[in-house]
Amino acid sequence: MRIAQYGAVLAAAGLLALTACASGSPNDAGEESSAPAPAEDVSFEDGTTMAKLNEAGKITIGTKYDQPLFGLMNPTTNSPEGFDVEMGKIIAAKLGISEDQIEWKEAVSANREPFIENGEVDLVIATYTINDDRKKVIDFGGPYYTAGQDLLVLSGNPDGITGIDDVKGEKVCSVTGSTSEENLKEAGVEVLATDTYSNCLEPLRSGEVVAVSTDNVILAGLADQNEGEFEVVENPFTEEPYGIGLMKGDDEFRAFVNDTLEESFDNGDWAAAWEKTAGKVLETPEPPAIDRY
Repeated sequence: MRIAQYGAVLAAAGLLALTACASGSPNDAGEESSAPAPAEDVSFEDGTTMAKLNEAGKITIGTKYDQPLFGLMNPTTNSPEGFDVEMGKIIAAKLGISEDQIEWKEAVSANREPFIENGEVDLVIATYTINDDRKKVIDFGGPYYTAGQDLLVLSGNPDGITGIDDVKGEKVCSVTGSTSEENLKEAGVEVLATDTYSNCLEPLRSGEVVAVSTDNVILAGLADQNEGEFEVVENPFTEEPYGIGLMKGDDEFRAFVNDTLEESFDNGDWAAAWEKTAGKVLETPEPPAIDRY
C-alpha cells in the first residue's frame, strides 16, 4: 500500500458539516469539475426507475460524510468528496442528471438498509460491503471495488500488533451495523462500537482500545488525514466487495447500474474517479468483476 503526502488536502476537508443533506458541486467554489457530462437525448422504458429519475431531473444518493478518500464532507462547498461520490456522479450522468442535480444524504453504517427500504434515497454508495444478509432486504449493483479489513494502530505500533490474532480478547473500535463489527466479534475480539469511524480515533489515542478496524482503504484515509498519529498494520484478513445499494427487486435499475459500472471500467471513467480521489494515496487497482446474480 502506497501512502502519499495527501494529508494537507484531507485535513482541509476534515471539518464535517453539521447538515445531513447537501447538494451542489465543486463549481460552487470556482473549481473545475471532472465529472462526466450528463448524457443527452437519453430515453428509458416508461415506469422504470431510470425513466422516473430522468424525468424528475434529480437523484438522491446516500454516502458517508466522514471517510477520507471515499466520502468526506467539504465544508467549503457543502458537498461530499471521494471515490464513492465520483461513482455516484458517473451513474447520475448516465441518467442525464448533472452533479448539481444530485442530493447527497449522509449514510452511516446502521442506516443504509433503512434508507433504501423506506425510499429515502435512490442509491447508497457508502463503502457498502455486499453480503448475503443485506441481500435479503436490498439489492446491490457491482462490486465496483474490493477492499480488505485491516487494523489501525498508534504510530510506531507500540503493542506490536501484526494481525487479527494479536487482538483477540482485546478491545477494538468499529462501527455499529458494519460488516467489520461482525467480523471482529466472530474472531473473538471485544468491540467498542460507535456511529462513525472518525469517532473511533479518540478511544485509540486514549488507550481505551488497542486498534480501530474496518476496510484498509478507510483506515489509510484516516491515517493520512491524521499524519504521524496512526498507521495501518497492512495485513488484511477479509475481502470486502463494495456494492451500490438499491431497492430490492428493482432488477431493471440494478442491470442499468451494472451496465454503467462496466462501461466506466472500459472507458476510463472509473480509473479517472479513483485517481482523482483515493488514487492520491493508494495505487490504482484493477476493477472487479460485476456480480450479475
